[in-house]
Amino acid sequence: MTAGSRGGKQLCFVLGGVRSGKSAFALLLAEQLGERVTFIATAEAGDEEMRDRIERHRKRRPEDWGTVEAPLDVARAVAAADSDVVVVDCLGLLASNLMARAEATGASADDLMQSQVAGLLDAYQGGRASVIVVSNEVGMGIVPPYPSGREFRDLLGRANQQVAQAAHRVYWMLAGLPVEVKASGLAGKVEPQNGIA
Repeated sequence: MTAGSRGGKQLCFVLGGVRSGKSAFALLLAEQLGERVTFIATAEAGDEEMRDRIERHRKRRPEDWGTVEAPLDVARAVAAADSDVVVVDCLGLLASNLMARAEATGASADDLMQSQVAGLLDAYQGGRASVIVVSNEVGMGIVPPYPSGREFRDLLGRANQQVAQAAHRVYWMLAGLPVEVKASGLAGKVEPQNGIA
């Protein structure tokens, strides 16, 4: 079964705060949009607590899904995926990883992030799979008191806007409940279900 057999290729964007149910809802969307799913993980296991988080996330996914670890290059991973649906989880960790890379190499974090987002959107346009992108909402809190926090907020905020503009559907997660804030009217609308948190 191809993505088209479930209503056509879609770009979906799921964003919200920490522990809002973003990842769980993205998994539900993926199951409804196609049979063959590739999960692109941007997390890196830098310490024991993060390793535990990654393992818990992995256990929530069906065993037949492919997993690709892409902490710095989601664009290439999306382009290479051979599946009906690709889930990218998440842009927030990608931004953090790219900021660290920029600091280590002297590159521009903004240039790195813009390149990744543009490449991700190009890969979606050029491919046949639906793509679900997960990200953190960074525009509802106070201005961070330190420069790296402000840089992260600005970097991710711009990336979120780019993906939201390109997406057919945008969902904002609030306490485990998906609020659809943008819909394209494509056939095969995904119906949110209970029990996704």
